Amino acid sequence: MFTIGPYTVQNKTILAPMAGVTDLPFRQLCREMGAGLVVSEMVASDPSTWGTRKSRLRIQFGDEPAPRSVQIAGYDPLMMAEAARFNVGQGAEIIDINMGCPAKKVCKRAAGSALLQDPQLVSDILYAVVESVDVPVTLKIRTGWDRQNRNAVTIAKIAEEAGICALAVHGRTRACRFVGEVEYDTIAQVVEAVSIPVLANGDISNPEKAQFVLEHTGAAAVMIGRAAQGNPWIFKQINHYLETGTLLPPPSLYEAGAIMMRHLIALHDFYGEVGGRLISRKHIGWYINPMAGGKNFIQEFNKLESTMDQQVSLQAFFEGAQYQEQAA
Repeated sequence: MFTIGPYTVQNKTILAPMAGVTDLPFRQLCREMGAGLVVSEMVASDPSTWGTRKSRLRIQFGDEPAPRSVQIAGYDPLMMAEAARFNVGQGAEIIDINMGCPAKKVCKRAAGSALLQDPQLVSDILYAVVESVDVPVTLKIRTGWDRQNRNAVTIAKIAEEAGICALAVHGRTRACRFVGEVEYDTIAQVVEAVSIPVLANGDISNPEKAQFVLEHTGAAAVMIGRAAQGNPWIFKQINHYLETGTLLPPPSLYEAGAIMMRHLIALHDFYGEVGGRLISRKHIGWYINPMAGGKNFIQEFNKLESTMDQQVSLQAFFEGAQYQEQAA
């Protein structure tokens, strides 16, 4: 349990913001599975993008419980402050600032983790955003720009001084992207350097790893990103292990199938016929590719052209899988 401003986060598992992934249906599912906090997809600070359908979908909250956290990205302090005010006006209760994304299309505009090269600009952005809104502001960073320029501790101290309420640290540099060993020692140094909650992020893919990272770093929570794709029950599994020291069994085929079907229907409801059909392909792929016969199923599933066909196909796959399991 830890706090972000006036909000108490009960569980030590947080869903990381991921563009193209952490939409409303996925956030709702991860909350249901035990995520203590979820963060929206990244919203650009450029006002010209706010009226697009993609941006409007990214800041829809439905009946999400508090606190509703929205991540913003950009490089100009005034635009970032304006973006923060805009998103609070749309219902955001926490503003999260992206200084951790390593994507080229983000960094080429000197946004995301590219900002770590310029501590003064980092400071200017953080102060501008914190002073522009009356909700808590959080920050996500990496350990530095590259292995020769690791400055996470310096950035963390700047963040705390600026009034940032919590800090998520992905334990790699921007140059490392998602490859190589995660620098949990650096995250521990950040925890030691500041008094605000620090969330540890990077390659936390099972309950035992989550416990190790929490103990090694002293972080307030773990932030789960890619490991939750096709595996939203990871939050429940980690929470259970941290509380009891015992491992939950994976969901049965019946349970997994029911979760996938609800997720599929939620995607169709949220995006509509065309968008739901397209976006569900990657989510169902993440779920099913690791399963026996999964890759062949996904090849056929991705050819389907209607919502109903996708639902019927998914139902048939799990009925067949359950039959084979019972016959074994």
